Amino acid sequence: MKLNELVHSKAIRAPLDATKRDASIGELMKALVTAKVIKPAQAEELVKAVLKRERKGSTGFGHGMAVPHAKTDLVDAPIAALGISPVGIDFSSLDRQPVNTVFLILSPEAKPDLHVAAMEAIFQSLQDDQFKRLLRQARTPADARLLLQEAGSSKG
Repeated sequence: MKLNELVHSKAIRAPLDATKRDASIGELMKALVTAKVIKPAQAEELVKAVLKRERKGSTGFGHGMAVPHAKTDLVDAPIAALGISPVGIDFSSLDRQPVNTVFLILSPEAKPDLHVAAMEAIFQSLQDDQFKRLLRQARTPADARLLLQEAGSSKG
């Protein structure tokens, strides 16, 4: 699975307006609604699922990155939204640093292998320090989309 295929091109928020964790998750969920990936009536339930997962342990893994996620029967395939925060968001990250890059992932509950593949696609790309730096500097959805496409073409 490639990062540029996972992140819906119309569900990129750069800049992300939200300054708090829960609001950023809500904003990215709204981006998935706007992109017509999920139905408006499903958004609240999906936000609750992501926040429930977040209460089990922070998805802010450090280096300015967070990957809030949920497994749900409301999607048939993994889908992600991306938000770039210019000010940083407190995700209670392992390194206690603010998060600038947020990937929100929804995966089908019945297909855990696809969830693992989605997470791997993100973590593989985020091991590239230059990619992380450039992504954090993206000021528009078009900038971020270009970076995701370049990452997708350079990764197997």
